[in-house]
Amino acid sequence: MSKMHDFMVWLGIAEEEEITEEIMEFPVANADHRAAANVVSIHTNKNLRVIVCEPQSFDEVELLTDHLKNRKQIIINFENTPEDTTRKIFDFISGATYALEGNSQQLGRHVFMFAPSNVEISKDARTLMLRNRFGKPIGGDQ
Repeated sequence: MSKMHDFMVWLGIAEEEEITEEIMEFPVANADHRAAANVVSIHTNKNLRVIVCEPQSFDEVELLTDHLKNRKQIIINFENTPEDTTRKIFDFISGATYALEGNSQQLGRHVFMFAPSNVEISKDARTLMLRNRFGKPIGGDQ
């Protein structure tokens, strides 16, 4: 419709034309199942979990790695873990995190966070400003 026709309808001189819509339906039975693979749920991280643990032996490393593989964050406190066991667990979990394209961050002197690739670890702006201002690590960071 033209603007002139719209104006004439508004004045009441002309009648509004009825617009009909056609709805086309496509058969669902022949739909390609590969197209459904491109659909991503918006609510994928509905039940995000963080696992906090204090390992006592290297035997616990397999369970911790399984948590990472299942897209869960791990916070490990090595405060009461023997030093040689701490090194073994830390090396193993660090390698698993790297292999899964995840991230890690030291939170305290003996506390570390390991996160899968779907979790980004970032520092707050205040910590970054203090680090840049004084040129040295703040807290337990190295």
